[in-house]
Amino acid sequence: MATTTPKVMGYLPQDTPPFGKMVLLGFQHVLTMFPATVLCAILMHFDVSTVLAVTGFGTIVALLGAKISMGNYIPLYYGSSFSYIAAVATVMNVMEPGIGFGVVAKPETIAVVQAGFIATGCINILIGLLIRVTGGKKGLDKILPPIITGSVACVIGIGLGYTALTMASGTCCGVDPVATPAITLKWWLAAIVTFLAAVLFSVYLQGKGFLGMLPILLAGIVGYLVAIPLGLVNFASIGQSAWFIVPRLTFPDFGNPLTVTVLFSVGVMAIATIPESTAHLYQISLYVDHLATELGREKVGLSKFVGLNLMLDGLDDLINGLFGSTAGTNYGENNSLMVITRNYSGTVLITAGAIAILLGFIGPLKDAVNSLPTAVVGGLAIYLYGVIGMQGIALMIAEKVDLYDPGKLAIGAMILIVGIGGNIGYPNGLPIPLLLKIFPYGWPPIATAAVFGILVNLIFVAFKPPVVRSTEVLE
Repeated sequence: MATTTPKVMGYLPQDTPPFGKMVLLGFQHVLTMFPATVLCAILMHFDVSTVLAVTGFGTIVALLGAKISMGNYIPLYYGSSFSYIAAVATVMNVMEPGIGFGVVAKPETIAVVQAGFIATGCINILIGLLIRVTGGKKGLDKILPPIITGSVACVIGIGLGYTALTMASGTCCGVDPVATPAITLKWWLAAIVTFLAAVLFSVYLQGKGFLGMLPILLAGIVGYLVAIPLGLVNFASIGQSAWFIVPRLTFPDFGNPLTVTVLFSVGVMAIATIPESTAHLYQISLYVDHLATELGREKVGLSKFVGLNLMLDGLDDLINGLFGSTAGTNYGENNSLMVITRNYSGTVLITAGAIAILLGFIGPLKDAVNSLPTAVVGGLAIYLYGVIGMQGIALMIAEKVDLYDPGKLAIGAMILIVGIGGNIGYPNGLPIPLLLKIFPYGWPPIATAAVFGILVNLIFVAFKPPVVRSTEVLE
C-alpha cells in the first residue's frame, strides 16, 4: 500500500503568506508583544501610544535593514525592555520627584532620557561591529563574559523589587498602611491575585497553543476584574481621548545639565540586552534551519549574523531615542510564538509593525491602559522583575560559569553589592565625591556596578590568572 508523506507547513524568513493570512499572523504577533511593551511604557512614564507606534516603526526598519544587508530577514520583533526601568526611574526621580504611577512624564524629562537611549543604540552598534571583527560569540564573551551580563541582569531585577512592592501595597501612591489598613489590604489582595494568576497561567498554559503565549495579559485581565469591586479602577480616565489621536513625539535633549549622567547611566544598560538578543538569534536560527530541512530547502544560517543582529538592535534603539519611545530589545515571546506556529516570515513581522503603528493612533486603547490599577501592575511586577533576576542566574548556569573561580566570584560579588545596595539605598546615585560635573546627583548604581565589573574583568584578560582545577583546590 502506498504511503503519503504529510505536508510540512511553515514559512521561512523570505516567504510571504497570502495577504489575509499575513494580516492575521501579524496581529497575533502584536497581541504577543502588547502586554510587555505597554507595561514598560507605563513603568517608565512614557506615552503608551507613542511607544506602540515607534516600536512598530523600529521593528520595520530593523527587518528591512537585515534584508538590505544580508539579502534576507532576521525574523525578530522589537519591543520595550524591562532592563532599562531602574536606570530610567532614577532619572525620573531626579527630574520629577514623586511622579505618580501611570503619569506620563513631561516632554522635557522624556527628551533627556531619550539621549540615554541614543547612547544604548550607539553601544549596540559598536559592539556589533567589534564582534564582526573579532569573530562572533567568542568576541562577545571576551568583552562581556556571562559573569558580568548574568550579574547585571540579577541586579536589574532584584534592584527593582522595592518598586514592585510599593506598587502592590499602594505606598507609591500615598496609601498609609498604618492609617488606612483596610485600603492597604485591598491593594495587596488585588496584587496577590494578579501575581498568582500570572504564575498559574505561565505554568499550566504551557503548550496550550496561542493562549499559552499570553499569561501576563490574561493575569492583567483577572487582576483588573478583581480590582473593580475593590474600588481600585479609575473609570474616569476612560472616554477622555478622541477615537483618533496623534502619538506625542519628542526629540532628544543633549543640552540639559543631567544629559551626561543619563548618557552613562542609561546607555550602559545595553550590556544587559546584548546577551539576551544574541541568545534569541541563536534560538531562532536553530528552528529556522530545522524547518528549512523539513521543507527540503537551503538552510538560512542566521546564527552567523550575530554582529549584524546587535547592530540592528542598536538601530532600533536609535529610532526609539530619536522619536520618544523606550529603548528595547527583540522579544523572546514572539520567538516562542514563531516556533509554535512555524511561521518565521519577515513580511508577517513587518505587517505586525504596521499594525502596532496603527494602534498608536487609537484613543480608547490609550484610555483603557490608563485605567489599569497600580496594584495590578504591582502584582505583575513582582513576577516580572523577579524573573529578570532569575534569568541572570539562568544565563550563568547555561554558560557554565565557574563560581569556584575567585576572579569570577569577585566580579559577580562586586556587581551585586554595588548595584543592588546602591539602587535600593541610594535611588538618586551613589555618594562618590568624584566627577561631580558628570554625576552631580551621585553615580548611577547599576551602571557603575556594570562598568566596575567590566574594568576588573579587563585586568584578568590582560593578566591571565593561573588555571587551577577545582579538585586541586579541594585537596
